[in-house]
Amino acid sequence: MTDPVHILPGDAPVLLTCEHASERFPHPWTWPEADVRLRGTHWAFDLGAWDLTHELAAKLGAGAVLANFSRLLADPNRPEDSPTLFREIAEGEPVTFNVGLDAEERERRLSQLYRPYHTAVAGVAAASKAEWMLSVHSFTPLYEGQPRAMELGVLFDTEEDAARDFGARVEAAGFVVAYNEPYSGREGLIYSVEKHAFATAKRPIEIELRQDLAVDPAARARLVDAIAAWFGHE
Repeated sequence: MTDPVHILPGDAPVLLTCEHASERFPHPWTWPEADVRLRGTHWAFDLGAWDLTHELAAKLGAGAVLANFSRLLADPNRPEDSPTLFREIAEGEPVTFNVGLDAEERERRLSQLYRPYHTAVAGVAAASKAEWMLSVHSFTPLYEGQPRAMELGVLFDTEEDAARDFGARVEAAGFVVAYNEPYSGREGLIYSVEKHAFATAKRPIEIELRQDLAVDPAARARLVDAIAAWFGHE
């Protein structure tokens, strides 16, 4: 089976994670014909997030842990008891390979994909001297018919002052920034980075870059420079 985790070494003051980096269905899982409509879409992964995480890691000299499987198989940014850990509906239609999962299949996905990812993040975070953990995500410009005007979301729970300072740096680079949008860190939606940051005395923050920008190398480069400047790495 393809390794469910992709790890980049580094020793910067920030450790990166990317929970929705890949749309891979590692063996023995395959795309059912009825669900092929979701390939290449935000339902399967965060477009551009893999590249953005690698580019940030290279610029900052930061370590990074990326999930190497589709969020449709199991969502690493949800707790194990979440009702959306295995998403059953997308675009108003069933995700057929997630409907009616039995206990054996749930456990297989958790033990072979979800838990190895979290074990890897826990291990890398415990060994890292970084002060910060930054989770990298992207979001679709149009979600269930609703357009999203913001270009970058900065998500936080406990780190509001730092998050707003971070956002101001990115805004100065020309991005339209919103806070706790399109999802809120105060509603448990930065689960993964918060879980591992708190366990290792680090400070968690998450970014969400709009996907039309996330797939644009020039926009990513502008964002990488702004984030690097905030972390004191010009």
